[in-house]
Amino acid sequence: MSPVSTGVSDDRGGRVASGPTGGGFVGALTSEWTKLWTIRTPYVCLLAGLVVTSVFTFYYGSIARINDKPVQPVGNASVSSVILTQFALVILAMTMVTSEYSTSSVRTSLLWVPVRARVQLAKSLLSALVGFVTAMVWAVLGIALAWGPFQGHAEFELPKVAYQAVAMGVYSALICVLTVGVSFALRTAAGAVAMIFFVVSALPSMLVGLGGPVLLAINEYMPQTLGGYFMLGDGKAPFPDAVSLLILLVWAGAAQVAGLLVLRRRDA
Repeated sequence: MSPVSTGVSDDRGGRVASGPTGGGFVGALTSEWTKLWTIRTPYVCLLAGLVVTSVFTFYYGSIARINDKPVQPVGNASVSSVILTQFALVILAMTMVTSEYSTSSVRTSLLWVPVRARVQLAKSLLSALVGFVTAMVWAVLGIALAWGPFQGHAEFELPKVAYQAVAMGVYSALICVLTVGVSFALRTAAGAVAMIFFVVSALPSMLVGLGGPVLLAINEYMPQTLGGYFMLGDGKAPFPDAVSLLILLVWAGAAQVAGLLVLRRRDA
């Protein structure tokens, strides 16, 4: 009688050949990509950002002409629109995390990818890539739409335009990474949006409104303020652009650490 095949064989080293071990980080990233584009929220966020960019930059160029503002880089219109469009990307990045907690599908995700840090890293990297590419597209669109209304009140220098477009992409990517970290830490859409809005927008406005040397000094280190300096790149920042970028990285890293600590202690 011939032996029954078990489907498990020994390799030359005498080790038992194992079955599939999973897709690793690439598999986790691919899974997140698929999940992201199977819900409506990302499409709504991207469309909203596109509309806001179009309206804002056209309006910015028109106001600069009407008020006879000094000549400025045409990319300033797109950079200024980020104060609003960044929240479309915040909601997109937040949804990648909070939608799974709201439906309890996060349990399935963590069964598929048991390494908790890998799950968070995949979501963070994907959100950063989407944020980077999307912001650059918005930047180019804003420049194109603002150029006409400026009517001579803006200058087009390719190196400056390229820098501001890439800087917008980098800032938006880091805001997305920060959002993913906060979302893992708080786990609810309302809590995550409230925290991001407070830190990124509300708190800087309060610090500037209240004034005083201490509060104004603190404002210089807030993400939106740093991002504005970094994206404009006009040399008016209190420190070099590289330092602004480094502090933004610290903000994003701190949010990621907070999210990972919560995920490891209470994953689902």
